[in-house]
Amino acid sequence: MTKVKITKQELKKQKDSLARFERYLPTLQLKKKQLQRQIIKVRQEISKLEKERDEYRKKIDEWVDLFARENPLNEIITLESVLTRRESIAGVDLPVFEKAEFKEKEYDLFSTPLWFDAAVESVKEMITFRARSIILERQLEALKRELNITNQRVNLFEKIKIPEAQENIRVIQIYLGERRTAAVVRGKIAKKKIKG
Repeated sequence: MTKVKITKQELKKQKDSLARFERYLPTLQLKKKQLQRQIIKVRQEISKLEKERDEYRKKIDEWVDLFARENPLNEIITLESVLTRRESIAGVDLPVFEKAEFKEKEYDLFSTPLWFDAAVESVKEMITFRARSIILERQLEALKRELNITNQRVNLFEKIKIPEAQENIRVIQIYLGERRTAAVVRGKIAKKKIKG
């Protein structure tokens, strides 16, 4: 605990600080709850996305071996960019997936099997699943980081700043009360001496 001056000005300063801390704490607690809800939401989105990806993979597993052996699709399809937008949630600037853009080399439709177009689209879809997953993981990391900071601030106010201000106010009030009492006693003694 830092040493405080025992003055009326310091008492006012401590009361103002306490009022400010008590006014700011509910805002921090609200932000903490919003971040916790958003973390749960992002985790659910990740789980849903993984489930969708797994279901999609089951659909294409039957013929995926065919194009893996015959035509290397990685030479035809290239992920060019992942477009995101920024969104502020509970004061945190988060990336939000928009779409994945691909660069596709031309290929001869007559020399490729019939299923090749579907394979190209499937590969694009799997890459898009991965890109969406990476963006969601980044959101989760940013939210966790902000939640950690907010938790530290809530604890600082609840466990340190507010109790410290309350204790300082108590100490100053006791000291000033004792000084008032002593002044009254001295005044009475002086009055008796003057009369006496």
